Amino acid sequence: MPSILDRIVLVFNKPQDPVNIAATVRVMKNMGISQLRLVNPEPYDPWRIEGVAHGTRDVVSAIRHFDTLPAALADCALVAAFAGKRRAAKWPMATPRELATLAVERAADGPVALLFGQEDHGLPNEALDLAQLLVTIPTTEHSSLNLAQAVMVACYELHLAAGDATRVLAPPRKDAPPPTHEEWELALASITDALTQIRFFRTRNEDHVMRTIRSLLSRADPNSRELTLVRAAAIEVMRTLDRVRRGLEL
Repeated sequence: MPSILDRIVLVFNKPQDPVNIAATVRVMKNMGISQLRLVNPEPYDPWRIEGVAHGTRDVVSAIRHFDTLPAALADCALVAAFAGKRRAAKWPMATPRELATLAVERAADGPVALLFGQEDHGLPNEALDLAQLLVTIPTTEHSSLNLAQAVMVACYELHLAAGDATRVLAPPRKDAPPPTHEEWELALASITDALTQIRFFRTRNEDHVMRTIRSLLSRADPNSRELTLVRAAAIEVMRTLDRVRRGLEL
């Protein structure tokens, strides 16, 4: 049976320095994690990565590349974004240790993504909005960590939580699984469309409203069936408005 750690996916958004990719690959090999996804990375030489991180050809050859962040996260059951600072909006927060415990529980439902930003600027709000959980690493007031250092902390905690990568996946839960990232984005898009049609954003900032709704739903932690119901309600609002406009019976 596959290890729980086979379901852990590291996602780098627009990484700039191949040295950090090489250091990450070494950490992955040390800690039993095999999946790395890169979104629009700066050009790099895979042979150079392997030259720096010896004995990691299997990990390097399995690296996947994506043009957009939503595409890289589409199949994930949970997206946890690493951020240096807390956000103003109320968002579920965790330490790497808390994340590791949750990731081990959720790995049976699908891939769990650990999302990291650029070395110099981190993750923009648009990327943080795609996560259901924000992770901060406790430090002194000097909170700036190198990308590979942050990855090491996260992977170490995952390695411990998974029982040294020997713990196998539990059977799927009988209830509905958590929604994938794609299901999250489809539901939020339908909610946005419905609110647009009722002119809800006429006197409100759309970005602020949708960020609050995203935060609210993330804290509610709906399963796939529940989030599908929310989306269905939004779609029905749009269908009802369309029938009203055309003068049809409700």
